[in-house]
Amino acid sequence: MPTTTAAQRREQAKERYDAYLAECPARLLLDRISDKWVSLILAALADGPLRYAEINRRIAGVSPKMLTQTLRTLERDGLLTRRVTAAVPVRVDYELTELGHSLKPVMQAIKSWAEQRMDDVHLAQVRYDERRLSCTESVEAASDFAATSPGDTPA
Repeated sequence: MPTTTAAQRREQAKERYDAYLAECPARLLLDRISDKWVSLILAALADGPLRYAEINRRIAGVSPKMLTQTLRTLERDGLLTRRVTAAVPVRVDYELTELGHSLKPVMQAIKSWAEQRMDDVHLAQVRYDERRLSCTESVEAASDFAATSPGDTPA
């Protein structure tokens, strides 16, 4: 059996990750980084460290519990660091790690795309809803027509 180096073993492990497989850890990571709070927190921290209150003010609608849970998860995943400074009151800053910064271009591109293309998505939703409503009305009209006896006029 040939000897493999640590680098070769790491490369082999990478090849085994396949997010299409249910049990793959990469799928869990993909699920986590696609969470709306995660993407907004990472985007907020892209410009530099922020205190908890600053993150909370920047991201409308996130509850304190969800913000705390999400920050802890991102810290555990190595995407951000939490730095506590002894002061009165205690100062807590959050900052992207090198790993977190590597996600920055992806997250900023998704955020920009969503902001720039929302009108297109909204228009598609309106058209879809109109088609669905039109189909529903057609089915209801056909159903009403089929329920009438020959010679009856539909109401």
